[in-house]
Amino acid sequence: MSELVEILPSDQIYIDVDVHDIHGLFNLASSHFAQTTHLSPKLILQCLEDREKLGSTGLGLGVAIPHGRVKGLKEAHASFYRISQGINFKTSDQIAVDIVIFLLVPEAATQKHLDLLSEIAQILADKSKRTRLREMNNPEQILSEMTFQD
Repeated sequence: MSELVEILPSDQIYIDVDVHDIHGLFNLASSHFAQTTHLSPKLILQCLEDREKLGSTGLGLGVAIPHGRVKGLKEAHASFYRISQGINFKTSDQIAVDIVIFLLVPEAATQKHLDLLSEIAQILADKSKRTRLREMNNPEQILSEMTFQD
């Protein structure tokens, strides 16, 4: 099983989300993460926004991986959002982002954080996986699509 699938429960997969900008998406994700992490949504939001200020987490091709280290977080958490109308992530290719995987890790995370980011980037780099993630309407199918078949 992939490391991502281990930290991405099916109830953290949101399909056809209606948000219109990064701020709205980050607010929504922070609220959802606060419920599962028992941390302040403001703390989570600030972490995501601070990271985004360093440079866009949009990778191009309509995908993004907003992420950050969160003080007080005990273990890594992930969530998946498919946005009904793509939003501007200020990517170099100017393609609106409609697939977003959020990653939160403990403040002291090191290699695991990098491994998870790498795994997510590899999944989203696969054109056929991106296509299927845009078409699937079942969280369990989406999870299975994020598992590597070596």
